[in-house]
Amino acid sequence: MAELCIIYDKIRFEEKELYDKASKRGLNTRLIDAKSISIGTNNKKDDFDLGDIVLQRSISHYRGLYLTACLEFLGFLAINSFKVGEICGNKLLTSIKLAKENIPTPTTHFAFSSESLSNLIRKTGFPIVVKPIVGSWGRGVFPLRDSETANMIAELREEDDNPLSRIYYIQEMIKRPPRDLRCIVVGDRVVAAVYRYSAEKEWRTNVARGGRTEEAYITKELEDITLKAAKAVGGGVLGVDLMEDDVRGLLVHEINSTVEFHGASKVARTDIANTIIDYSIDAAKK
Repeated sequence: MAELCIIYDKIRFEEKELYDKASKRGLNTRLIDAKSISIGTNNKKDDFDLGDIVLQRSISHYRGLYLTACLEFLGFLAINSFKVGEICGNKLLTSIKLAKENIPTPTTHFAFSSESLSNLIRKTGFPIVVKPIVGSWGRGVFPLRDSETANMIAELREEDDNPLSRIYYIQEMIKRPPRDLRCIVVGDRVVAAVYRYSAEKEWRTNVARGGRTEEAYITKELEDITLKAAKAVGGGVLGVDLMEDDVRGLLVHEINSTVEFHGASKVARTDIANTIIDYSIDAAKK
């Protein structure tokens, strides 16, 4: 029987659900705090009791990413892989990958100083959206509708000690309904799709910001673009987020490699956690 290790740095619904479902299936399942692990270049795989499959569920992007690199160095199978986590955890890298594969996305620009940002805005005009290249739950995502607000955001970011703050990720503001789509991809399947609706007086659709979910029908168009996007970043267990543009149709705007599925699980007909476990067991057999 396969042994499953779920690595976390905060236990959320998803980690509990995965642990409970795996345990009920008779899998030897362990929850291990990423903060308790230390790995050296002289270590071997046998020095660690992490089973056959490691599900990387750390909230911290950098902690999870570099711990995954260490686990792969030791020879563990990590889901998702370091390469997938690196791409999906960085919006700039994700946008480049999607563009290379001709996957429809919002028009996106990158600027590397406040001066180049100002020059870019003069060309694009308003409204636009500025996002941090690393971050989740809608943090640091702002709609910019005038120069005064844009200058204030740039000033704040220029004074930030984080060097990533001086890398500006700018997207067009899509004319869309007050919702977006999240598709849960497991391997080569779209196992669930939900609409995420904005909370009252909230522009962002994140469930973490009070948004609500509703089951979405998985059309052939939605399935095709979602699987193509997932493949572009390396595949695995992913959350592909899309928007419905009034003219161009579906646009992929983000892909999550440590996907949250609490909201989706409330309305989806598929047992998401068990599907992830099935995928992990199959991956360990290859």
